[in-house]
Amino acid sequence: MAEGSATARWRPAWAPGYMRGVAVMLGLALACFGLVLLLPLGAGRIALLAAGAAFATLAALVALGLLRRRRRAARDFAAIVRFSQDVPTPIFATDADETVIFANAAACDRFGEAEQRPLAAVLNASIASAEGVMHRLKLAARDSGTAREDVATHAGRFRLSLHLGFGARAIWRVDPRAGPGLSESSEAEEELPLLTLGRSGAVLYMNGRARAVLGRRVKRIEDVLEDPPLTPGAVHRFVTPDGHRGFRVRCADAGIGRQELVLQPLEPAGAAAPDTAGFDALPVPLLRLAADGTVLRANAVACRLLAVERTDGGSITDYMEGLGRSITDWLSEAAAGRGLHRSEFLRLTRADREIFVQVTLNRVFSNGHAELVAVLNDATELKTLEAQFVQSQKMQAIGQLAGGVAHDFNNLLTAISGHCDLLLLRHDQGDPDYGDLVQINQNANRAAALVGQLLAFSRKQTLRPEVLDLRDTLSDLTHLLNRLVGEKVQLTLSHDPVLPTIRGDRRQLEQVMMNLVVNARDAMPEGGEITIETERRTLLDPLKRDRALVEPGEYAAVKVIDRGAGIPQDKLQKVFEPFYTTKRTGEGTGLGLSTVYGIVKQTGGFIFVDSVIGQGSCFTLLFPAHDAPAELPPAQHREAPRKRAQQGNGVVLLVEDEAPVRAFAARALRLRGYTVIEAGTAEDALDTLADDMVRVDIFVTDVVMPGMDGPTWVRKALEARPGTRVVFVSGYAEDVFAEGEDEVPNSVFLPKPFSLNQLTETVQRQLH
Repeated sequence: MAEGSATARWRPAWAPGYMRGVAVMLGLALACFGLVLLLPLGAGRIALLAAGAAFATLAALVALGLLRRRRRAARDFAAIVRFSQDVPTPIFATDADETVIFANAAACDRFGEAEQRPLAAVLNASIASAEGVMHRLKLAARDSGTAREDVATHAGRFRLSLHLGFGARAIWRVDPRAGPGLSESSEAEEELPLLTLGRSGAVLYMNGRARAVLGRRVKRIEDVLEDPPLTPGAVHRFVTPDGHRGFRVRCADAGIGRQELVLQPLEPAGAAAPDTAGFDALPVPLLRLAADGTVLRANAVACRLLAVERTDGGSITDYMEGLGRSITDWLSEAAAGRGLHRSEFLRLTRADREIFVQVTLNRVFSNGHAELVAVLNDATELKTLEAQFVQSQKMQAIGQLAGGVAHDFNNLLTAISGHCDLLLLRHDQGDPDYGDLVQINQNANRAAALVGQLLAFSRKQTLRPEVLDLRDTLSDLTHLLNRLVGEKVQLTLSHDPVLPTIRGDRRQLEQVMMNLVVNARDAMPEGGEITIETERRTLLDPLKRDRALVEPGEYAAVKVIDRGAGIPQDKLQKVFEPFYTTKRTGEGTGLGLSTVYGIVKQTGGFIFVDSVIGQGSCFTLLFPAHDAPAELPPAQHREAPRKRAQQGNGVVLLVEDEAPVRAFAARALRLRGYTVIEAGTAEDALDTLADDMVRVDIFVTDVVMPGMDGPTWVRKALEARPGTRVVFVSGYAEDVFAEGEDEVPNSVFLPKPFSLNQLTETVQRQLH
């Protein structure tokens, strides 16, 4: 900045005050002269003239003094500019508002353009809380006119000096790396660890060497000092990443209650260099990384974990991938000293198996550059348990949702198919509307089958368990399975001659086999062979596989093997989820395997899948062996042509909260000759039964209702009317009854959706 420009822009802070004084005196002089014109001649008029002349003379003298002081201040300021312009130390001049009115070349080079900016804002980039430091200096300089303070910051150490005595102006001098007692340190000593402490032991500043030796940014000296209290000149032991290390402590007063410590190591300075032999011999996986993620070195254990012989200077992203957060961002923050003690979970990019590692970073310095040491811990089991928990929570939530949706749909389907049955009673096959009604009925039944699959997945469908020999069950199903697979696919069965019996629902297990065979067929569009194998399997030890634990014992195993395209490894854990399918739109609902999963689990069995891309898949089912001898299947299991229910008589108390279902059921029972009393809630039903004059022969009630449920109100009603027959209906399975409670006597269960004939036949069987 040139001298002339600096002088022209500078205006002393005291100038406005002097100018206001001149203005006031001139005003008083003019007031006196004005009054002289208004007053008559006399002594008062002469006195006012004298006063006005005195004020005018005083104003002229003050203005002349102001002019002289302004010229002197300009000369002084110009001398400061000439003296400071080429000084290598940053120098600033400020006005009364602490705004910079002059900055020499060194200050501009160090702090950038500063003129017409508050000095605190200029210094804040290098000196934290510069306003506080300046305030302390002004208080200290009131008496002597000068003050200085040493400041340690992340940018280095500074000595800030203040000089007054130039009117309202101030001269500020900023000397980098100056400090009492340490300003004459040699170049070698500057490389020693240096810390600045406050009054309470807080660490205000650490140079790069101190952060490297102590391994982190320390908040208090007690955090790293093993043998307090701190004694100047004594040898103390400090906690470092390499263990406890001794240093001789040199102390110097830095002013304002601060101390500067220099830690002089007892061992040679080169002892902190990395011990590559020890690095390789440690039994913990270790990686030495550059700040950009380049692997500088990996010990033998880390190479085995990464499944490589050597890293050859590759990037860490070549060996592992993040689970959400960018690895490069994480390493950059760690190299800058942030988040060093927060570990991250990463997945290794190994092709043979999935491995998760927990990585913790520590920062070290080598030749003045920040490097990172990564400690790896195998966290595969932890992440597997976490994934199993999340998956089980998800499947449980989906199962609850599916069961609730299925219950509501069953109510709707009961009303649709029931009213369709009522319409079919009034139309014969020659009626033009008969075909439309049959289509409605058939599609309602298809929808009921789909809802049944949802209930099967949520394990809430009604089972009719019996003792089964899987060889007989599969043999009876062979003809149907051959029709399902078509001509291009060959179906082969292989049985173990000593296969144990199991206990399960024949109809549901047939559905399991059909779903698995259809999936196997779809996996081989060009044709091939499907093999169904049964075998006796004895487990002597618990079998842990996937997310299941199979207890020791005897099992009947069934394998369904295809030679299809196979299932990718990343999709194997999703195949049993509902609505997940790899088929195109219209080719599948995504409920087949989820239905299989639900039926097998509800039967008490297990299902596992193995697959190899291009070679095919194998589904293995394990069912617990049942010791009881096989029973002949009940005669009613084979569907016989249904006969129309006979006309009945009796009084039916129908309790159903869904109005459409209640309307259909009431009409159906009345058509068969029964007297029907309707109730929308359990409370209404009990109010009706409170009248002893009301005769009721049978209760037909929903199980799940708002307020009191079906079994509860029935038990209360049976206290006054023992022996009354009961028919429970529900869109859920029979297991909706509370566990541990006694079974309601003389009761049967009818699942929704039910047809007109199913309802009336069930009521008739109960009454007769």
